[in-house]
Amino acid sequence: MQPLRGITVVALEHAIAAPFATRQLADLGARVIKIERPGVGDFARGYDQRVRGLASHFVWTNRSKESLTLDVKHPRAAELLLRLIVDKADMVVQNLAPGAAARLGLSHAALKERRPDLIVCDISGYGDDPERPGPYRDKKAYDLLIQSESGFLSVTGSADEPAKAGISIADIAAGMYAYSQILAALLQRRQDGQGRRIDISMLEAMGEWMGFPMYYAFDDAAPPPRAGAAHATIYPYGPFPTGDGKTVMLGLQNEREWVQFCEKVLRQSALATDARFAGNASRSAHREALREIIVMAFAGLTAGQVAARLEEAQIANAELRDMAGLWQHPQLAARQRWREVDTSAGPVPALLPPGSWGTAEAGEPRLDAVPALGQHTEAILGELGLDAATIAALRAEEAI
Repeated sequence: MQPLRGITVVALEHAIAAPFATRQLADLGARVIKIERPGVGDFARGYDQRVRGLASHFVWTNRSKESLTLDVKHPRAAELLLRLIVDKADMVVQNLAPGAAARLGLSHAALKERRPDLIVCDISGYGDDPERPGPYRDKKAYDLLIQSESGFLSVTGSADEPAKAGISIADIAAGMYAYSQILAALLQRRQDGQGRRIDISMLEAMGEWMGFPMYYAFDDAAPPPRAGAAHATIYPYGPFPTGDGKTVMLGLQNEREWVQFCEKVLRQSALATDARFAGNASRSAHREALREIIVMAFAGLTAGQVAARLEEAQIANAELRDMAGLWQHPQLAARQRWREVDTSAGPVPALLPPGSWGTAEAGEPRLDAVPALGQHTEAILGELGLDAATIAALRAEEAI
């Protein structure tokens, strides 16, 4: 039994943070009604055409949802949206511009008298609390900008230049905190019958994820240096080239592993007692000298031979994979993690949500289709009691 079956979510969402949160809810069985602009829809639909003509971001974050097109600025459409929320929704999730939902009459304050059990989750760049707006409340906030404001760019990249994360890490962080807070609100509602407002800030989500470098730089201490793909403060920990032109990732965590690495991988036992490398702090301080030794030792070996030595020494290691390598990862295949979801362009593969197994006994996740724009408009409006003629008139008015 999917744990959120019977829960209805109305989502005024676009791009990544809110759609990622609501997709997790849909995976658990919730009905997610996605409100989209007529003719255009979620602007993430237009990011690219990499999935058989569909956008990669949209396919990733919008399976198992229903698409309802409403021009929320049209009076009749706004009335229908309010009716949908009041009559059917357990929660509203939105990441419109700060203040936009309130102007539409969809704030928690405006809705709670009619629906005291309604959960409203607002996701924004810097927080959207009218009592504590802060000076950044109305700033535009995109993922890369929050990576910058949160200090993330200061600890990623090389010594010469910062680099952003290759994925929308600030959006994902905010989406996952929205998801977990929504689940907590549902549990709380079971106890007291009351809804609540959830105010999720992308900056605060990333601030939490930046906890280690913040504490590392506590009391004006020097922050972790940018170290490319290597670990900023643990060494050796990162990528090393091998003689066949490939790269092996490896990481040491303690002194026992350091001794094993010297003896069984580098086959230079004397290094284990070299004063320059006595303890992680010293190894990190002398990382250039140590890197030269490791690169020279690996120069006569293939990546497979290095990996074999690392496995024998029980040293953590990994292959530096690209996206093709992830699609073909043998561990995902062996654990039968791949399924299919339908789209308007045909079925595409999808990973099972982490922790789920796709069986009824284990709470089989919901893996329904990625909706076409407005695909469910007539059906949802029919649930509200509108007949075909009324729906046609609304379409003629461009309200839907």
